[in-house]
Amino acid sequence: MCHRSLVFKRYKSRLVPRRKRIPTINLSFPISIDRGRKKMEQFEPVTHVLFDMDGLLLDSEEIYSRAIQEVSDRHGGKAFTWELKVRQMGLVSADLAALVVKELQLPITTEEYLAEVGPVNVRLFPSANLMPGAERLLRHLHSKGVHIAVATSSSRENFELKTTHHGGVFQLFKHIVTGSSDPEVKAGKPAPDIFLICASRFPEPAPHPSKCLVFEDAPNGVKAARAAGMQVVMVPDPRMDPLLTQEATLVLKSLEEFKPELFGLPAFD
Repeated sequence: MCHRSLVFKRYKSRLVPRRKRIPTINLSFPISIDRGRKKMEQFEPVTHVLFDMDGLLLDSEEIYSRAIQEVSDRHGGKAFTWELKVRQMGLVSADLAALVVKELQLPITTEEYLAEVGPVNVRLFPSANLMPGAERLLRHLHSKGVHIAVATSSSRENFELKTTHHGGVFQLFKHIVTGSSDPEVKAGKPAPDIFLICASRFPEPAPHPSKCLVFEDAPNGVKAARAAGMQVVMVPDPRMDPLLTQEATLVLKSLEEFKPELFGLPAFD
């Protein structure tokens, strides 16, 4: 068995490491400088950074919504609501399809749904744009020698479609884990598998989970990161219920607000 497999097996077999509780801080709301400084001292320094993709690095969540509604309309299905959207965020393809077919009451199987939505994705996904602040943050971390990787629930095929026009940016990552097509990812978010596997694939020695910082936009992703024993910065859709952001270590309105030095990473020049 390879060393990386042993590392992941070791992660899965032990409980999340004990550490002092890190409170959630929402910088979307005004706080006093003194109060903010006191809270910021409680962040733990990290060495590696893991990024979700859809809705975090790429503005692709609305494209998913359009594709789902297009298939639903063909079959006289229900409307794809925001509440269902939140439940769908972060799911691997099979789980997403099962949820959509059930909740929109589509008269087709999960497999038939995936077959129908595939061509729609091929048409729409290449139009995905980078989210504000994404390229600046990624290029900064890469230039400072910080190891970064992607942990997305997307399939490899859909990943390639979405990044059609952003190859230069995604080449900055050490590696990409695509949860819907990676055989090692046995359970999708909110299970911690994808983040533990992603961490184990960094150049040896693989980092301890507590030394990894995750960026997410979805509640399922936040739960997965915390279950993996990692701190997580959440950049939610502005429509997100604040109650669904409470498990995050830090909540921001945009990647443009992130200050790397809060987590012991090199500050912007």
